[in-house]
Amino acid sequence: MLTHLLDTSVFSQPIKDHPVAGAMARWAQLGDGSACTGAICLAEVLQGLELRQSVKYWRRYRELLEHRYPVLAFDEAVAATYGELASSLARLGTPRPALDLMIASTAKTHGLIVATLDSRDFSDIPGLAVEDWSTTTDAALA
Repeated sequence: MLTHLLDTSVFSQPIKDHPVAGAMARWAQLGDGSACTGAICLAEVLQGLELRQSVKYWRRYRELLEHRYPVLAFDEAVAATYGELASSLARLGTPRPALDLMIASTAKTHGLIVATLDSRDFSDIPGLAVEDWSTTTDAALA
C-alpha cells in the first residue's frame, strides 16, 4: 500500500554519489511497495539528468529508479487541489513555488505523506503530512 510520495530531493538519492544515509535507511525501512513519486518529481530528476549529460548518472537512474516506482500523474483531481491550495496560501500571504505546490497537491490528493530532505518547502500547507528525512537517524528507525 502506498504511504509516501518521495519528493525530488529523496527520489534522486539513489543516483547520487553520496546519498543521505538516513534517507536511504528510511526508504529501505518502508519498502518499495510504500513509495511512489509524482510526475513533477520525475520531471525534475529527468531535467537534472539532461542538463548533466552524464553516462554514469543516466545508468544509475535506469538501473535504480526507472519504472521501479509508481509515478502519480498531475491530473484533474490534483489540479483542483493545487488551485485550492495555491489560492488559499496566496490569500494568507504565504505563496509557494509552483513545483513544490504541485508535489504537495499530488500527495494531498492521494492521501500520502511527502518524504523530503527540506521540510521548509512543504511547511504549513493545510492538510499535508510531511516527513523530513534529512534528520532521520538510525536511532529514529529503531
